Amino acid sequence: MVGKLAARVVFAAFLGVVGAMSMASADSAETGVEAPGPQGPLKGTLHAAAASNAPVVLIIPGSGPTDRDGNSRLGVQASSYRLLAEGLGRRGISSVRIDKRGMFGSATAISDANNVTIGDYADDVHAWISSIRQKTGSDCVWVLGHSEGGLVALAAAARDETGICGLLLVAAAGRPLGEVLREQLRANPANAPILDQALSAIAQLEAGKPVDASKLNPALLPLFHPSVQRFLMNALSYDPAQLLAKIRKPVLILQGQRDIQVSEEDARRLAEANPKAELRVLPDVNHVLKEVTSDDRAANIATYADPNLPLAPGVVDAITEFVLAGANPN
Repeated sequence: MVGKLAARVVFAAFLGVVGAMSMASADSAETGVEAPGPQGPLKGTLHAAAASNAPVVLIIPGSGPTDRDGNSRLGVQASSYRLLAEGLGRRGISSVRIDKRGMFGSATAISDANNVTIGDYADDVHAWISSIRQKTGSDCVWVLGHSEGGLVALAAAARDETGICGLLLVAAAGRPLGEVLREQLRANPANAPILDQALSAIAQLEAGKPVDASKLNPALLPLFHPSVQRFLMNALSYDPAQLLAKIRKPVLILQGQRDIQVSEEDARRLAEANPKAELRVLPDVNHVLKEVTSDDRAANIATYADPNLPLAPGVVDAITEFVLAGANPN
C-alpha cells in the first residue's frame, strides 16, 4: 500500500532504535545489517557505494509478504529492489533494503506478523534511520517507499521528519486505500460475482467494524481474513495526499504509465497535495518498475515473475538525479 497475510491484501491480491548495525562482510558491496525491532532485530541488506560519504536510500517494501529484494511467494519474483539497489550503487548511492517486522529475516521482531499497523511500520522506518545514521555518519537518509511502502514512508515523515533527507514515492497510491481497492476490484471482470460483497466489506472496515469472514465467499478470504482485519481498518483510515501536504522535505513522486495497480491519477493527486514535490511520469514502466510496451495485461503481469528483466529505462536515472541534486544542492 504487511504481515504474512496482512501484507498481501493491498495490491498483490488483485493480480489473478537506536542500535548498532551488524555487518556480515567488510569487503563486499552487500552486507547484512540490522536495527532494533519491538521483540527482536529488524534485518536487511546494505548495498554500499564506493564513496564513504555516499547518500543512503532506505527502501521500504510494498504490500504482501514482500521481501527485501521485492519478491513474494504470491508470484512476484521481479527482484525490483535488488536491481534498484545495484543500479543506485553504480551511480554512487548506497541503499538499505529491508524485511518487514515479523517476516523473512525480521521474523523474530514480532511474534505475529499480522498484528501490525501502518504506524508500527513507521516506527520501524525511524529505527532504521537512526541505525543507518549511526553506522554511516550520514546526517540524513532518503526514504523510498514503493507501493504500500509509500504510505508507510509518508506516515513516518508526517510524524517526524528528523533524519529524513527527503521522500521518494514510487508507484505509491495517492488516494485512501478503500478507493484503490474498489478500483482494482472493479477493473477485473472475474470479480463480478463477488464484487458487491467485497465492496460491502470494505465499507464496513472503513467504518471501523470487523467483517464476519464466515459469511464471505471463500475467494474473498485472502483479502478479508480475520487475522488481517485490524491492519486493514488501520490502513483504510489514512489519506496519502493529506499526509504529503504536511511534508516539508524534498519529495519525488515517480509513476509508470503502464502501472496496472496504481494510476497516474494517484501520482497527480499526490503532486497537487504538495506543489513543491517533483512529479516524474515514465512511459512504458509498470508497477514492479519493468518495461512494458503494450496494454496487454498478461504481458504486464508476466514481468512480475522475471528477475532477469532489468529495470525499465529512466527509473534509476530519475531517482539518482533527484537524490544527488538534494545531496549536492550547489
